[in-house]
Amino acid sequence: MALTVQEAIKKRRSFKKMNGQRVPESKIVSILEDAVWAPNHGMRNPWRFVVAGGDRYDKIITLLRDVTIPNWAQLPEEEVTTQMQKFTQAGGVVFVLVPEDMRQKQRLEDFAAASALVQNAQLLAVAQGVGTCWKTPVFLDAPKFREAIGAKDGERVMCMLQFGYADEQPAARERKPLEEVMTLFGE
Repeated sequence: MALTVQEAIKKRRSFKKMNGQRVPESKIVSILEDAVWAPNHGMRNPWRFVVAGGDRYDKIITLLRDVTIPNWAQLPEEEVTTQMQKFTQAGGVVFVLVPEDMRQKQRLEDFAAASALVQNAQLLAVAQGVGTCWKTPVFLDAPKFREAIGAKDGERVMCMLQFGYADEQPAARERKPLEEVMTLFGE
């Protein structure tokens, strides 16, 4: 039985501990094909993706090791393995790139649209039994990393969206009650 939108929203979690099982690249691509139906101003479709799932994910792991642990060859293998778990436990990844428009309004609209797309992808993944984690690590701006994934001048790597499977669902974390974050106009 398919999840309702409300069920998918409430079931979505940030999976920080995945089991390393690879997510087929075709499944990630299928999720993105539907996620692009996100609202976007002027139908600019302000996004581009670098996708690695299945066997291709191993190549990204090597890049992430080289970028995030520059001295990895001098470290004990166990230490490198421990540091790399945040990447090796996932089973696939999408890097979302957005244009860096010089006009503030367009830049904010594009970022908001891409954020809606990422949320769509997360909800679609939930419906397919795949966990996700939306991350914004500092290395996304590193020149070596940008060059390796083919980021162009005028593009920002907005996020790293990890896909994977977990042996157990993370617990739900409490949200602030609506009355704490809402004001009814005129009251």
